[in-house]
Amino acid sequence: MTILSANGREACMLMYCIRHGESTYNALGRVQGHLNIPLSELGRRQAAALAEVCLGLGAEAIFCSPLRRTRETAEPIASALALPIREEPRLIEIKVGIFQGQSRDELSRTCPEDYALWRSGDPDYVVPGGESRRALMHRGREVLESIAQYDYRRVIVVSHGAILAAAFKSLLDIPAQRHPFMLENASLSRLELDGPIARLHTLNEVGHLKGVGLAGGGDL
Repeated sequence: MTILSANGREACMLMYCIRHGESTYNALGRVQGHLNIPLSELGRRQAAALAEVCLGLGAEAIFCSPLRRTRETAEPIASALALPIREEPRLIEIKVGIFQGQSRDELSRTCPEDYALWRSGDPDYVVPGGESRRALMHRGREVLESIAQYDYRRVIVVSHGAILAAAFKSLLDIPAQRHPFMLENASLSRLELDGPIARLHTLNEVGHLKGVGLAGGGDL
């Protein structure tokens, strides 16, 4: 049954959740966190491919993390759809503290104990100067549910791999100890929020990147 709002519109919202295209740090395998890193050349081509796909989605608004790599992904989409970009600070990537800017090899040398704890998947482990995966789940869910309160039926959300995966887990009631989702750069996932009910219709779509290429870099 379709639930209608007071003005007769469907109360549920379909979100097209996009992870940003490959950044220069993704290409180098470096942890980004809150660093303001630009897209790589491949990332810019991926953003152009996303813009073409988004033309057929019927989106009414674009919400975007404040970081440069998401903004550069959202701009071609906004231009193609003639829509403004609505910056949402809560869509920013997980805060990774002392890990920020380092490669995996460097982390193994500079802070091996902390890196081992992070790799263990403990949802309550907090990187020094960062935030836990459980906290990220709460933040991700909160911001997507907040966006769902707007009077739109279809929106595009351009954000980051870790926070989108964490939000999906929370909305689908997947235990924090499990980590089933890994999102590719420039992937598209279709999430429906219908009041308290969340439905993940598709996850990690990358068909639009055929002929463009997938990134091979890190997830943060």
